[in-house]
Order: sequence, then structure tokens, then C-alpha cells
Amino acid sequence: MTAAAQRAAVIAEARTWLNTPYRHQGRVKGAGVDCGMLLLEVFSTTGVIEAGAVEDYPRDWHLHRGEERYLGQVLQHAQEIAGPGQAGDIAVWRFGRSFAHGALVVDWPTIIHSYMGLGVVYGDALADQDLAERPCRFFTCWGLHNNTKS
Repeated sequence: MTAAAQRAAVIAEARTWLNTPYRHQGRVKGAGVDCGMLLLEVFSTTGVIEAGAVEDYPRDWHLHRGEERYLGQVLQHAQEIAGPGQAGDIAVWRFGRSFAHGALVVDWPTIIHSYMGLGVVYGDALADQDLAERPCRFFTCWGLHNNTKS
């Protein structure tokens, strides 16, 4: 499968998660998922990465520690790029002391993410006040690692 086909598959799979409620550490479509688990499930379901276990993490760890736990998970499968990303790339924002909220780029600034109180929704990264003013970094799984079939 080409990288373009994989990117399209990632966006198509992410759309099947729309309206799934937000649930900390959840990873069940229709029942509950958080932003990190959404990324993991979408990329593993489409075969871009291998599914893996994620260490337990407190809901508010990013408010009390500067450790980049979220970015550590992202960097296991993706590499940082200059942004904004293409369809299927990842955008990650700083919340609290570290980068702790991620989304899939659909067509920048349109994203799909799981957000507390909203669940899995489309968002506009430039218009959403919770995101627009925060530092944002971009990552891709394509062309940079041997874990994809591009």
C-alpha cells in the first residue's frame, strides 16, 4: 500500500471513531477513548504501526510534571516534521507543563481528536481557543521510519 493510500485509510478509520465519548485511557470505538489512545488505535488498525501496550498514566500528569510522556509515545512511531502536517500526520499541543494533547490532521487546520467533554470530534486548530494559542508540534509516520510500508 502506498503512503497516500495509508494516509487515506488513517483518515477514513479516524472518521469511524467520531462521536465516541471521551474516556481517560479508553480505547474502545463507540464506548470511550482519549486523544492518545485514539491515535494508537487508528494507526494500528490501519497497519501503519503495530499495536502496543501503553503504560498507565494519570489523567493530570501533564499539569504537574515537565516529563514529555506523550511525546515519548508519539516518537516511538513517528518523527517530528515542520508543520503543518499533511492528512494523517499528528499535531500535538502543550497543555500544562508538557505536550499532552494530540490529534490527526485531516486537512490543516481541520483535525480529528478526542477531547474531554466532547469526545471524538472534528476541530479547527486555528479557531479553537483551547488550541489556537498553544504551542503545537507536528509528526509523521511516513518516509522516516521502517515501521511503515510506504
